[in-house]
Amino acid sequence: MALRAASPPCAAGRCLPSSATPRVCGRRAFRSLASAAPAPQRASAVRTKAINSDGAPGTSDSPQVVCFGELLIDFVPTVSGVSLADAPAFKKAPGGAPANVAVGIARLGGSSAFIGKVGDDEFGYMLSDMLKENNVNNQGLLFDTHARTALAFVTLRSDGEREFMFYRNPSADMLLEEKELDLDLIRKAKIFHHGSISLITEPCKTAHIAASKAAKDAGVLISYDPNLRLPLWSSADDARDGILSIWDTADLIKVSAEEISFLTNGEDPYDDSVVEKLIHPNTKLLLVTEGPDGCRYYSKEFSGKVGGLKVTAVDTTGAGDAFVAGILSKLAVDFSILQDEARLREALKFANICGALTVTERGAIPAMPTPQQVADALANVVA
Repeated sequence: MALRAASPPCAAGRCLPSSATPRVCGRRAFRSLASAAPAPQRASAVRTKAINSDGAPGTSDSPQVVCFGELLIDFVPTVSGVSLADAPAFKKAPGGAPANVAVGIARLGGSSAFIGKVGDDEFGYMLSDMLKENNVNNQGLLFDTHARTALAFVTLRSDGEREFMFYRNPSADMLLEEKELDLDLIRKAKIFHHGSISLITEPCKTAHIAASKAAKDAGVLISYDPNLRLPLWSSADDARDGILSIWDTADLIKVSAEEISFLTNGEDPYDDSVVEKLIHPNTKLLLVTEGPDGCRYYSKEFSGKVGGLKVTAVDTTGAGDAFVAGILSKLAVDFSILQDEARLREALKFANICGALTVTERGAIPAMPTPQQVADALANVVA
């Protein structure tokens, strides 16, 4: 697969070496290289913020949380409650669940990186720039010259819930290969976060499994959010089997009530005995999100519920990702939260606020909250 690195910027766009034979895409010229190379940096590697043990911002070349998976463009209707065909216009927004989490962590002052692939196109460069602008380490991002950046059109019902139509036949994220992984970046992390979308097709499925194994072998905590998108799978059975195929490798799992019902073939997701069936011997924490009602938590030592913040939903895209970013940003500072129920509840209260604030704006990444926004909203949470 021919890949290329982002060329340095110049007055007329991105410059090409004089020996390159360009192929024109829109108003930009691109060239193909014979081998894969980390693509996003135009100059030096991104230096990301870290959180020191005292909670103060610091700097680190090794991000604490590495997010693996898809990075794409969401097109969201400018009005709610209409079909795609009836939408008068769409707002373009960067998205993709693992990328949302990476940006969410960085925006909260944490240290994160993203590993994945985008197309060698205008959208791919926009997304690479977006990661860098949001202080996410993007040295593990590659560009593919043979496939476009994935697109998702997201319809918003009047209640803010979503319906998806994807353009990825295939898209660049599906073509990431194991040999292209930045395993050093993964092994140096404290947390490796991933979903299930990358398990759908090869070669990305093999790359995904290899990345997760590298993290596990290095003692990195594995965070898993299945992020069910049924239209992308060949069948419901394939989706269920695929999601559960790596379930036992995760230390922390976040699922929605709807996903529990799906994974258990329609059983009651609010029944603790049903949820407990999904806890495996390696599970350190299982989290069930319930939208405005907050979340439930289950570990081997304790379980309970933390209330959420009621807000007017404009767009629920990215709410679960913001929640994950909130809890991972806390765990990256101190894993001992997992053994202290009182501190865990405080961290989950924080995560619930992150999710709630995200639904008050259109688009996932643009709506990810800052620490000050979360602090301002905390007083309204019902514990």
